[in-house]
Amino acid sequence: MNAGGIGHVFVHHLCHAASAYRTAHQLLSSSAPREALEVLEPALTEDPDNTGLRSLRAWAFLQRAQLQRAEEDLRVLVEDAPDDVWARHALGRSLERQHRLEEALPHLRLAAAMSGEVDHEVAVLRVERRLVETGQRPNDSLTPDA
Repeated sequence: MNAGGIGHVFVHHLCHAASAYRTAHQLLSSSAPREALEVLEPALTEDPDNTGLRSLRAWAFLQRAQLQRAEEDLRVLVEDAPDDVWARHALGRSLERQHRLEEALPHLRLAAAMSGEVDHEVAVLRVERRLVETGQRPNDSLTPDA
């Protein structure tokens, strides 16, 4: 293949990923996660390291309550970019929805500390309260591995 052919393939690949991202985002904004996944899966097969597409797939899994699948993508995103507030908060929420409150709390705390958003702070308080109500003592750590 000549250099022009390689460039064409690369440009096509970028255009496909960008188009898939736009389409999937619109679908998720319209609460159509199944349709978004139909767009995202082939794009991620072509570009498995695309964090934007992976974020949208995690969002789709969250909307479908496929929490373990969302967790898998979110853990990769958080590992690759520990300062990704959305991924950190979404991972905490996914764990919370799976009733894994002790695991969720450090992620939610970090997201709240990084963002300062009221919704993130409310999530921390909600999980802390649920832990106390179930007779558990919330860990005071900000680190997920503590």
